[in-house]
Amino acid sequence: MPWSERTVERNGVRLSCRDWGGSGPPIVLLHGLAGHAGEWDALARALSPGYRAVAVDQRGHGASERHPREVSRAAYVADVVAVLEQLDLHRPVLVGQSLGGHTALLTAAAHRHLVRALVLVEAGPGGSNPNVQSEIGGWLDAWPTPFPSREAAAEFLGGGPVGEGWAAGLEERGDGWWPRFDRDVMVASLTENAQRSFWDEWTRITCPILAVLGQSGIIPPQESEAMLRRQPGTTAVSVPGTGHDLHLERPDVLRQLLQEFLGEVTRHAAHGEH
Repeated sequence: MPWSERTVERNGVRLSCRDWGGSGPPIVLLHGLAGHAGEWDALARALSPGYRAVAVDQRGHGASERHPREVSRAAYVADVVAVLEQLDLHRPVLVGQSLGGHTALLTAAAHRHLVRALVLVEAGPGGSNPNVQSEIGGWLDAWPTPFPSREAAAEFLGGGPVGEGWAAGLEERGDGWWPRFDRDVMVASLTENAQRSFWDEWTRITCPILAVLGQSGIIPPQESEAMLRRQPGTTAVSVPGTGHDLHLERPDVLRQLLQEFLGEVTRHAAHGEH
């Protein structure tokens, strides 16, 4: 196994992390809602020669605590800070997809001294969406669990690398393959996103930002345009032929974009720029 499992505990909640090792600058990878740390394996493996990549199973997900009492945005952010402190990750680059990107965004806004740079994959400050919980709940309810096999799950969850990426997060029990999360925990994790946007937090970020969007992703043009207006230094890229799970569809493209961005961040830091 090329990575080692590391455990972080905060307020009685156990968080499982995949630490790919390496002595280079740290990168922390945060998956989206109902996802898992293994979604980042291809990217982490490619980056590990030059960086220390750590992928986190966030609370309620994967190998971490399945039923945390608190699923607020602040709880997710505090978990990231605990990971940085307990795994000695000094000023990492935070990379997050979807809700994981939202967590990374809020962490960079609230703890500016802890974050070297921010990479958002199909994520943004959003807007209040009162329907998001019923939409996601309905989607999860439609999963025909247990799946008879991982292959069947992969086919149902989109097929190809996207379906395989999602199916890799399932666990086998006696009667089939099941999600490693609780449906109600997932829906509750979206409570604040259903109620408000996070533009104030977005404008408070001071580190370099890379925003990577899928051509047919979920970030509407007016949101991405507003992101650039309020943070004009942001580097924004749209990846042709990809959707919301572009990190699974084209990890090679994301790796290239990330390495170019990290090179710029390192050069600016060497010249004392911010």
